[in-house]
Order: sequence, then C-alpha cells, then structure tokens
Amino acid sequence: MAVERTLHTPEAEQLLELTEEIVAKEISPRVAEDEENSVFPRQVFTTLGQAGLLGLPYPGEYGGGDQPYEVYLQVVEELARGWLAVGLGVSVHTLSCYPLATFGSAEQKTAHLPDMVGGGLLGAYCLSETTSGSDAAAMNTRAETTETGYRINGAKAWITHGGHADYYALFARTGTPDSGARGISCFHVPADASGLSSAAPERKMGMRSSPTAGVLFDDVELGTEALIGERDRGFGIALSALDSGRLGIAACAVGLAQAALDAAVSYSRERHQFGSAIGDFQGLSFMLADMATQVAASRELYLSAARLRDAGRPFGKQAAMAKLMATDTAMKVTTDAVQVFGGYGYTRDFPVERYMREAKVLQIVEGTNQVQRLVIGRHLAKEA
Repeated sequence: MAVERTLHTPEAEQLLELTEEIVAKEISPRVAEDEENSVFPRQVFTTLGQAGLLGLPYPGEYGGGDQPYEVYLQVVEELARGWLAVGLGVSVHTLSCYPLATFGSAEQKTAHLPDMVGGGLLGAYCLSETTSGSDAAAMNTRAETTETGYRINGAKAWITHGGHADYYALFARTGTPDSGARGISCFHVPADASGLSSAAPERKMGMRSSPTAGVLFDDVELGTEALIGERDRGFGIALSALDSGRLGIAACAVGLAQAALDAAVSYSRERHQFGSAIGDFQGLSFMLADMATQVAASRELYLSAARLRDAGRPFGKQAAMAKLMATDTAMKVTTDAVQVFGGYGYTRDFPVERYMREAKVLQIVEGTNQVQRLVIGRHLAKEA
C-alpha cells in the first residue's frame, strides 16, 4: 500500500527510493528464515552504511547524511515496515552515535564518527541495568578514576546488539553511590576492551533476529579520551539521547503497523466468504478503517515532533506522545490484523502473528509507555 510521505527535496526522495529498493532486494527475502533461526543480519547494516543510510541525521563532514530528522525517521519507518529488527537496529545504532556526535570533542568525532555512520562499526546503548530500568539514575555500574583514566566495573542489561556491537555508548557512575543523576558520566567503549564480555542472548517472544543481551564490565580500563562530555554530567546526555531515540521507536512502530495493515487489507480482498470478499462486510471494513486512521495519526504525530526537533525547538513532550501513541497503535493494529486473518492469522504461515509478537516490545523499550505518560504529565505540569 502506498504511503504518502513528507519529502521536501529531491535528495530525500532519492533516499527513500533507495531504502525501498534495499528493503525489496536485501531485506524482505530473508526475513522469515532469519527470524525463525534467530540470525542477526549484520551484513544488512554494513550495506545500509555503505548506502549512506546509517548516519542520516549526522554531519556530512564526518560522513553523515546532513538530513533532517523528519527524513531520517521516514527511512527508519520504511526499514521497519520491511523488517522491524533492522528498523529498530538502525534506530538503536543512531542512538548510540548520539552522545559522541552531539557532545564529543572534535578529536573524538574525527577518530570514531566516520566508521560509526559509515557502516564499519555497529553500536549499542548501555544505560539499563537489572535493578535500574525505568529508574535509570539508580545505576550501580561504576567508573573509578585511575592514573591513566577510568576503570569500569558492573553490568548492563537488555542491550540491543549486546555481544554483536563494535562499541558501546556506556553510562556509569563516577560520583558517590548516593549521587543519583548528578554523578553519572558517559563513555565510548570499544567492544574489544579487555574485561568486557556479554551474557547469553535473551530468549525473546519476538524480534529474534535482533540480539538482546547483558554486557559485563570486569576491570575494563579506559583512557581519559573515552569520556564523552563533562564528568558527572552524563545523565543529561542520556535523557537528551532518549528524546530523539523515542522518535525512532515511534517510526519503527508505525512501520510495523503499516506492514500489518498492508497484509490485512490485501487478505481482505483475497479471502471470500458468503460469496463476497470479506473486506466488503461492514464489520471488517470498519476495523480496517480504524486501523488505517490510527496508523496515519501516529505517523503525523512523530513527524510533527521531528519538525520541532529540526527547528531547534523543545520536543520532549511530543516525542513521548509519539512513542506512546505509535507503539500502542502498533499493538492494536497488529492484533486486529491477526483477527482479520482468522485462524490463518494464528499460524506461522503468514507474517501477522510475528508482527503481533514484535509489537509488544515497542511498548517497553526506551521507556515503557507508563513512563511516557509520566514524562508527558510532568511537561503539562511545568507548562501550567
């Protein structure tokens, strides 16, 4: 089903056409088999990097695409429409680039960013821990000062690309144990650092081709050049990154919901009962109409937030709203798509059951939807 895009330049149109081509040729043919066998498609990310799609919102002087977030997010949506594991992987990689690209020194950017946005390196974002998920400021991973830099000890949990990433954007406590959000710093950690390892990958309900694992730090030694931004000011970097990251998750959710809607509409025209296509019956026609409306509304909400970001205006509240609405929409639309397929929807012969399993995690990652409501409520209270 064709999707109306808001692309204002020929370059943006070409980027989306390129994305659609890569999805059709490189991604769609392998989705079902790789998801069935929990295969991580690392080569796909190399291909995306070589095509210039892995660093779209970052500066061209470091190999990025110099594209507005409004364009980048529509590319992410199209990738997620083809395969959520890839769309979300690009969103997470972009999130992992954010601290260094936004708060890093010129030397750090020159040394690392070209490979990060060019596909040579794949990143992961290390914030959550087993006892500090939604309350990220309660983290226990520590970075102790040494004569040459820092020594990291601790463990991170639920890390997308954990065990497969080439580097980690790590948040660790540099202040006292009770320093809270004011004693956290951000570090760039290469995956081959001595003492760094990963736990066994999680056995997940969906998105099996997107590896999720704990990352362990056992006396990992880092030089002073690994610190990103100011010491003890890393939590602000983390929150700033998550505002943008939530828009990536919203775009992924819309892409997944669009894929489910496409499948449901197509099936409703092919399947006949009582002498008519099932899509001609009012009960099912109304369900499809609601699904399409919810997808379109969610898309406009994330695009509206992206335009605020591109204009340099506050967008945190709108990002939380977009993440909340888009991921709830994805859960509803994918569930309804299974209903449209009837008994076939509950089998693995059709992709809608996978879409439904995948949608659930989007209501959890990068801040649960309950946390999004807290964020929105706090913004409303400040505005009042």
